[in-house]
Amino acid sequence: MAGIYIHIPFCKQACNYCNFHFSVNNSLLPRMVEAIVFEANLQKHYLKDSVETIYFGGGTPSLLSNTQLTAILHGINAAFPISTNAEITLEANPDDITQEKLGFWKWAGINRLSIGVQSFFEEDLVWMNRAHNAQQAIHCIELAQKEGFNNISIDLIYGGPSLSDENWEKNLSTCFDLGIPHLSAYALTVEPKTALAKQIKAKTLMNIDLEKQATHFNMLVNLTAKAGLDHYEISNFAVPGNKSKHNTSYWSGKHYLGLGPAAHSFNGTSRQWNIANNNLYLASIQQNTIPFEIEQLTAIQQLNEYIMTALRTSEGIDLEKIKDIGGEIALKKLITDAEKYLRSLSIEQNENHLTLTREGKFFADGIAADLFQL
Repeated sequence: MAGIYIHIPFCKQACNYCNFHFSVNNSLLPRMVEAIVFEANLQKHYLKDSVETIYFGGGTPSLLSNTQLTAILHGINAAFPISTNAEITLEANPDDITQEKLGFWKWAGINRLSIGVQSFFEEDLVWMNRAHNAQQAIHCIELAQKEGFNNISIDLIYGGPSLSDENWEKNLSTCFDLGIPHLSAYALTVEPKTALAKQIKAKTLMNIDLEKQATHFNMLVNLTAKAGLDHYEISNFAVPGNKSKHNTSYWSGKHYLGLGPAAHSFNGTSRQWNIANNNLYLASIQQNTIPFEIEQLTAIQQLNEYIMTALRTSEGIDLEKIKDIGGEIALKKLITDAEKYLRSLSIEQNENHLTLTREGKFFADGIAADLFQL
């Protein structure tokens, strides 16, 4: 199994918390589509397996016109063997979703939507500088369901200064009441160089409250479990049978190709990433050159990457895979290093797997880093 990620680096406006690569000047979008199609052809030998997931991310892929979306899909189909039942996801903002667009997306082969709701409350959306309003947040989901989209995911953000405990519970209840089968929920993070970081530093916006975030995470875990969703990755929850196949491939170490500026690729032994500059990316592609940096991964780096990603999932770290990658020495070191977390009930061992407990999920990144092989 292999996956393809397409980065569409354009947005209508900048959300204050976002640190992804994008531009609010969309004048280069037509040229970018042509370049992505051309890059797909240049990279047609990168993946050895058939493609089972395609993911349009960004930025805001729902800005693509019907013609532009079709051009990219045709370009990918021409360059790669695509499975007949491939999961094809499009990230969409609520304000872009119309009945006409939904009908075309479905006809074009999009079979999964990831909708950037973030909150169903106006005050949160204004605080985050989102382009849509609370009414659109609900209406777009109902519209998508009427058009036959059953595989829908939404994003929600918790722990922000404008979001009360009561409204966070209502956000989750709205998600459940709408029958949405997949939820990605993220704690608000203040990333360097974002508008949010600058506003907090200037004291024009209130900083985040870590205690509130912990409370919201506890509510999230409790309420999703009560609603019957599986907590299959730190930030992801799904009705059984509705996990994101594309994102799961990242966490399980499967190969994927990234197309577009700032997109990352992984083939098992190396990782590469395209330049995060729209003009330089376009100029390079025009010269038949892909503008990327590459890192060849040592066995230790592959091991640490597996530890970091696997520990975030409900399956956890497979000790046999640790042995396959690093041998007996790496396995013994990992078991020794994990002992203190087993004693503190942050990690539990289920047969041949190490998984985070509920308490351990609060400290997932720190625990993973502590388990890294040096």
